[in-house]
Amino acid sequence: MRLQFAPYVLKFKEPAGTSRGILTEKITCIMRIFDENDPSQFGIGEAGIFPGLSPEADDRFFYKLMELQANVRLGRPTDLSHFPSLQFGFEQCIRDFSGGCHGIYYGSPFVLGREHIEINGLVWMGDKEEMLARLEQKLAGGFHCVKFKIGAIDWRSEVDLIEEVRRRYTPEQVEIRVDANGAFDMDQALPRLKRLADLGVHSIEQPIKAGQPALMQFLCQVSPLPIALDEELIGKFSTEQKAETLDTIRPQYIVIKPTLIGGYSGAEEWINLARERNIGWWITSSLESNIGLNALAQWVATLDTTMPQGLGTGALYTNNFDSPLHLEGERLMYDPDKTLDRAALDRLDWRE
Repeated sequence: MRLQFAPYVLKFKEPAGTSRGILTEKITCIMRIFDENDPSQFGIGEAGIFPGLSPEADDRFFYKLMELQANVRLGRPTDLSHFPSLQFGFEQCIRDFSGGCHGIYYGSPFVLGREHIEINGLVWMGDKEEMLARLEQKLAGGFHCVKFKIGAIDWRSEVDLIEEVRRRYTPEQVEIRVDANGAFDMDQALPRLKRLADLGVHSIEQPIKAGQPALMQFLCQVSPLPIALDEELIGKFSTEQKAETLDTIRPQYIVIKPTLIGGYSGAEEWINLARERNIGWWITSSLESNIGLNALAQWVATLDTTMPQGLGTGALYTNNFDSPLHLEGERLMYDPDKTLDRAALDRLDWRE
């Protein structure tokens, strides 16, 4: 067996505002595995490394990737437990190859076009007018659950935005989630959580920076607004670390990003631990290309989900790959008559 990789730079259609700055492009790593006797048949995957978030977003990533390539050639296992994006990409390759190299990672009614995944609409950061316009586009497109990225503009403007939404729509008409990406200081957090709760917000992701378990535990105990852990899950590699995080902080929800927490296997462990503790959860993509998003959506479709998921739609980039995924309102659908263009993938700059 052989493993190859191809670096690929995704170009945003519009600058994407986050609490960590403005994104205009994002590098990712496409992977494929094949039998050297028939290189035309390959399993495809994506290691969507995320600078600033991925635990392996440094030189270690490529050293581990070269180790993985050598071990695949030799038929030896590789410990990827501390390299979640690589683990996810490799899991995708293996599942696709094992399924016949047809882009089917998980068989289900979803990949037959008979079921859908309900997703939230993401409203990127911007000034108040930009965010309102983006919200109206999401609502016109059929979304009833929207998530606002907050923390990039001033708090007063963000509150004004949510107040304006509530003047137009009740919580029953529009469910609002917010993601602070750790933007609040502790002395700001409680009054801001109280204001968001008064405005009928569903939940907030990561109000303060990760790595402060005692403070986060306190917030989860006293907050009138349900809190979802996000970045707090990154870097927890062992079952014991994961269980300790949940038992210490006791959040109302966790946000599961397989690219950042160990692929399918790591995500499933978080789900099982959360269910044992009656903690809610949903799955979120991490700006993957359509390759990773397709593999992620197929897995999500097999889960017993009860609320809108945070999956992307592949529409952010000018140079994304063709995909069988498409949107019908807030429903993410799979077209079984479409597949990834493997001829186009074959033209990438593959390396080994």
